[in-house]
Amino acid sequence: MVWNDQAWPYECAVPSEVASEFRNGLGSERQRSSVCRWSHVPPRRERERDRRSEQKAWHVDKRNSCRFPSSLLRKPIVAIMTALTIPSSTASSLVSRLTNLFAMPSFDTPEKLRPTAYLDGLRGFAAFLVYWHHHELWAHGLMRDAIFEQGYGFDGQHYFSALPFVRNFFGGGHYAVATFFVISGYVLSVKPMRLIHAGEQEKLADNLASALFRRWLRLFMPLIATTFLFMTSWHAFGIWVDSAKPQSNYRDEFWWWYAEVKNFSFIYHLGGEPWLSYNFHLWSIPVEFKGSMVVYTSLLAFSRCTKKARLWCQVALIFYFVYIVDGTHYALFSAGMLLNDLDLLAVKHELPSFLVQLEPFSKHIFYSLFVVSFYLGGVPVHTKDINDLAKTPGWYLLSFLKPQAVFDYKWFYLFWAGVLLVVSVPRIPWLKRFFETRFCQYLGRISFALYLVHGPILWTIGDRIYTAVGWGREPQLTMLANWVNKFPLPMAGPFGLEMAFLLPHIVLLPLTLYVAEISTRLFDEPSVTFPNWLYKKVLGGGQPSSTRLP
Repeated sequence: MVWNDQAWPYECAVPSEVASEFRNGLGSERQRSSVCRWSHVPPRRERERDRRSEQKAWHVDKRNSCRFPSSLLRKPIVAIMTALTIPSSTASSLVSRLTNLFAMPSFDTPEKLRPTAYLDGLRGFAAFLVYWHHHELWAHGLMRDAIFEQGYGFDGQHYFSALPFVRNFFGGGHYAVATFFVISGYVLSVKPMRLIHAGEQEKLADNLASALFRRWLRLFMPLIATTFLFMTSWHAFGIWVDSAKPQSNYRDEFWWWYAEVKNFSFIYHLGGEPWLSYNFHLWSIPVEFKGSMVVYTSLLAFSRCTKKARLWCQVALIFYFVYIVDGTHYALFSAGMLLNDLDLLAVKHELPSFLVQLEPFSKHIFYSLFVVSFYLGGVPVHTKDINDLAKTPGWYLLSFLKPQAVFDYKWFYLFWAGVLLVVSVPRIPWLKRFFETRFCQYLGRISFALYLVHGPILWTIGDRIYTAVGWGREPQLTMLANWVNKFPLPMAGPFGLEMAFLLPHIVLLPLTLYVAEISTRLFDEPSVTFPNWLYKKVLGGGQPSSTRLP
């Protein structure tokens, strides 16, 4: 059993009761050293540490708590590097880092989950729905993707995958993105809102200053790294990618990539496409950054309001984004912030009285909200014409609810779907437990990287596998002629669940998760630690300022 806690300087493979004693300061230093290895080993003990590591057949990996047979490869690699005049300690350290980086992921969960762990699991499962949605559309072709994105019965088409509720598991990517935005608004406001409730204005100023400083780096560092590698692979390996328009040489490609990424990451630019051609799926990252600014500035603006005024200001802001201007994306962030505020008030038994009066009916209310959310999450999205929505069975009356300000009608319905989902999940015990399972928690940990890399893998390896099993489209028939029907599989099964679609995921899903795991270690985690380090550096004295809010 591996017990690992960031606040505890040891990494132990000991029974939980012993680990608990150590954590509480019990047990002698000698006892600790007999079962634990130091996270930061003094130089004079490096040789002894290396010798012990080499003698073990299985090595405990600090970063992801999974096991791999390090001694089978570590010792000969270190020996080769030493023969190349690389110092033994340097070689050992380098090999350890590489084995940690490429180690297989683990699905272990902490002994004690955080109160908001269900949000991590929900975000992870939503990222998986995005992955599945994009694979369904890509494999089945642009002509037939309307089946997934139109409602059941529209234009006389009746498919199992288009049924209400069922459709979310085939084309639920938009529902997932709306959920991302609500979760972001909730999570970003957790600490600042607690400081507002506690009246800690100075700490709130420090917290918001740090958050604003770090946010751009946190979001765009992984995007820059992954798109750069994807772009480079086109020229390094001569990879053909459908819909990509590579330049004639790498120098021109690099310049085009640079120009596009710098404009894409500047959220105040006017005009141009909202897409990044090097990864179309990442359109939501600038929206995420803008939504973060909405949350941070709202927290600052409302920080000195009374409780009642603060709640009403948040409701007014949401109403403004939904019904006055076309800002439903930012309404989702603001709603997440409001839900966090209400949860903190519930802990202190200070909820508005009308919500308290609904407590006897809470079970029925939250189950009903979940059903409504799941239905609205399947809003047909193939066109932006509200008349098409009105023609869809089950959506005629709902089509009249769309506000005049909303251009793309789907985001109005997805606003309510995302908000009601985040409201209901923690109040439905079996649903909350599902999102706290090991797999969902693991998906939550790699969710950002999964969102970043699933597209490039789909467009390179996935496209070739789908072509090989029988899903080739016109461009592939020409550009991937050697792959066409290389390993044909039967098309038997309901639309969207054909054997020829499901079986390739025996390869594609583990591969995508593994690349997402490595990308989490290479890009996602450093995008958290580096901005933190940089912010401490620019503070000069290393201490946050104590300036009061104006």
